[in-house]
Amino acid sequence: MRRISKTLFNWASILDGETEAQAVTASRMPFIHPHIALMPDAHLGKGATVGSVIPTLGAIIPAAVGVDIGCGMIAVRTGFTAGELPGDRQRLREAIERAIPLSAGVYNAEIVATAAPRVAELEALAASGGDDEQVGGHAFDPADYAANWRLQLGTLGSGNHFIEVSLDEDDRVWLFLHSGSRGVGNRIAGAHIQAAQEYDARNWIVLPDRDLAYLVEGTVEFDRYITELRWAQRFAFLNREEMMDRVVAQVEEWIGRPVIEAERVNCHHNYTEKEHHYGKDVWLSRKGAIDASAGVPGLIPGSMGTASYVVTGKGNRLALNSSPHGAGREYSRSAARRTFTRDQLDEAMAGIEWRQTDAFLDEIPQAYKPIDQVMADAADLVEVRHTLRQIVNVKGD
Repeated sequence: MRRISKTLFNWASILDGETEAQAVTASRMPFIHPHIALMPDAHLGKGATVGSVIPTLGAIIPAAVGVDIGCGMIAVRTGFTAGELPGDRQRLREAIERAIPLSAGVYNAEIVATAAPRVAELEALAASGGDDEQVGGHAFDPADYAANWRLQLGTLGSGNHFIEVSLDEDDRVWLFLHSGSRGVGNRIAGAHIQAAQEYDARNWIVLPDRDLAYLVEGTVEFDRYITELRWAQRFAFLNREEMMDRVVAQVEEWIGRPVIEAERVNCHHNYTEKEHHYGKDVWLSRKGAIDASAGVPGLIPGSMGTASYVVTGKGNRLALNSSPHGAGREYSRSAARRTFTRDQLDEAMAGIEWRQTDAFLDEIPQAYKPIDQVMADAADLVEVRHTLRQIVNVKGD
């Protein structure tokens, strides 16, 4: 760990100057308490650095949560081992691709039976204005943001979102999935980033970066954001649950026996919660970080073709009980496409069943920080319980 300033502590051994400068700027906002914790996977983001933990008093920065509200991971440890799996992994990959809509702008044709109760829960939550006692309730209609939001539940998206079948150190089979609140969450985030910018302009608030615009606790704008943020976080959680249930069903059909779940972990890594740190209640925004409170289970994925980790938090107080959420990009998507080749991607994915296409070149492992180094940097933040290696990868292009 390196202390950059009184209000910025850094766990990243790989950190470029532009990213550090962005984090320094955010750490100087007047309501930071006690400091920002920069995670080992930190890289440049919108306003606030991806891979940062941002505690705020009496205010919240919507861009510090991110535009994919509630994005996170879910994993299931099955009762199967590698020796029980059929040899035709392509059949499983294609079945998962049929069961779950992939890619940006691709949604369900109808609300399936497993999704119906989850949609009903979200409808009720929006109509009630939520159950958060910390802010004033605010009923809203998610259709104002995305008319087809119900059909978005149970869809993956694109970019670094994925579905994987993996094996741990004992050859036990895990199902692993990464996704968030899809188009509806993105539009909620965008609307409130704009609302914060307009609020600050009306109140003559001078910002070092327009994307660090904030809302002040006790205002209508703040309450509205928190209510809709919490709804989007719940959407993201249920979205992962819905997709995982579909993956489980496809695995059962592939193997011909029911999946006995030994463990299920579902955790956000783009979200805000009210937490108590250094003597005060703060709004803690984890933008690309997971809750690593003592004993809390968590998931840290690598990139395509590299290891992922099932961890338990160590409750590091200085790191605000947080840890990294993944490998963290070193190359932008466009830079990765210019730098790396399809042959390199094929080599990285050797032995893994995947949809072989140039569309995933910007997700090549070399575009990310080495996950082994990220985990070494996180040694005082989490304990590694399981190390997973992929055998099937599903992505949207």
